[in-house]
Amino acid sequence: MGWALKKPEGTPGSAAPAIMIGLFVAFGGILFGYDTGTISGIIAMPYWRNQFSTGAINPVDHKPDITAAQRSEIVSILSAGTFFGALGASPMGDIVGRRLGLILSSFVFTFGVILQTAATKIPLFVAGRFFAGLGVGLISALIPLYQSETAPKWIRGTVVGCYQLAITIGLLVASIVNNSTQNRNDTGSYRIPIAVQFAWAIILVVGMIILPETPRYLIKTGKGEKAAKSLSRLRRLDVTHPSLMEELAEIEANHQYELSLGKATYADCFKGTLGKRLATGCMLQGLQQLTGVNFIFYYGTQFFKNSGLQDPFVDSLITNIVNVCSTFPGLYLVEKWGRRPLLMFGAIGMFVCQFIVASVGTALPGSYVANKVLIAFVCVYIFFFACSWGPTAWVVTGEIFPLKVRAKSLSMTTATNWLLNWAIAYATPYLVDPPPVGTTGGYANLQSKVFFIWGSFCGLCAIFVYTLIYETKGLSLEQVDELYAKVDHAWQSKGFVPTVSFQEVRDAGPDELRRGSLADIESGAQRKRSLVQSDGVAEHTVSEKY
Repeated sequence: MGWALKKPEGTPGSAAPAIMIGLFVAFGGILFGYDTGTISGIIAMPYWRNQFSTGAINPVDHKPDITAAQRSEIVSILSAGTFFGALGASPMGDIVGRRLGLILSSFVFTFGVILQTAATKIPLFVAGRFFAGLGVGLISALIPLYQSETAPKWIRGTVVGCYQLAITIGLLVASIVNNSTQNRNDTGSYRIPIAVQFAWAIILVVGMIILPETPRYLIKTGKGEKAAKSLSRLRRLDVTHPSLMEELAEIEANHQYELSLGKATYADCFKGTLGKRLATGCMLQGLQQLTGVNFIFYYGTQFFKNSGLQDPFVDSLITNIVNVCSTFPGLYLVEKWGRRPLLMFGAIGMFVCQFIVASVGTALPGSYVANKVLIAFVCVYIFFFACSWGPTAWVVTGEIFPLKVRAKSLSMTTATNWLLNWAIAYATPYLVDPPPVGTTGGYANLQSKVFFIWGSFCGLCAIFVYTLIYETKGLSLEQVDELYAKVDHAWQSKGFVPTVSFQEVRDAGPDELRRGSLADIESGAQRKRSLVQSDGVAEHTVSEKY
């Protein structure tokens, strides 16, 4: 089998254009990662704390700061915006298209960056983070949608996983910029990190103006000729090439089969196997957040500082470097191992690391040894997350839904990610921080004990993977529909071999399509094909006889 990821033998054309396009679109993840990463450092900068403080004093260093409630509001409001943005991605993606939707989302994001850059008080800063979050939410649902609809099936997992790689790069760049400006004694300390985001938005918009719309969206909107040209560009084949015409015909036939079962409303997303897939996607994205990874990237700098570490900005930079480097093995393993084994590997590894951090931090609070163990196993935990649940959650949710509900379902799974993101961002200061000076109630002051919570959810992740994650490695998006139609349990999905041709299924009568299961319709189509072949042989024999 070998170690390299290779295009299947006999596949005509080139996968390079689709791969390069998918990798460029993944660049939008930098907006997501950078915007997420800047806030951890900004709210710890001395100038920003003094500028935006409303009179609170930090109980650790006794300098001006914002309250835990204000910190919750500032950090979590981005996630509130992304939640609504993710839900809005479905109508935007279906009405104006995946490509134009990404362009419009970038303008929404840019408006939020403008407000944050101009802010000198908390209200305008919060408003800017909400609109930036709205844009990030739209982008975070549209990018995996665009990638999954354009990438070749044999490397789709790696291409979609690059979205997570871009997020980690954004987090790292944010950490570097924050570290460079933290000691400035002017507004440039926080305005420079925020304003850098204009560059990311401009690059994404310019690129999307040039790139094609996805062929599956064009089929969905009845633009077959444009779909052929788009697929031709992606596969580097002439529009009349038999292989390209076959792939396009299968996409169209699958879409017609889905439409024959009825038009897709939001209510339909919750019914039958569609509901099972939606539950899988929402739980996957929710559990990705409940592993606690964004606790590190939202509050890492402040947490390390409160834990007594000497240079929390550098420690945060180290965790971001580990995050980026560890994503690369995941991009390879998602196609070599498959989705299920990689997610299980990550869940077990994270579970062990979280409990080690929690146990040592609780037994030896504030000690030199405990702090070293904390940093070491936080980094090991990030490795397990970044090579598994980081990229693979986006890969799986991008490929398990049929075309007619893909935008709707993907927007809801992404919104679930952001809803839990918001809840964690909002609750963390109350869970982890000590009470402010002059107050006593309302703060759990868990410190390192919070890792017991994240570790418990990692254990739940392993159970979830075994029971609900289907193995979709190497299947086209249309073949994934067949997988869910024929295989009842996720643990039976390994080794599934697709046999359905949706072009044959399309030729079944409308009554048969509505009443029968996909397996029944396939059997009927095969019987018809056998009869046709038998009749052909019989006619040929008779003609030879006479």
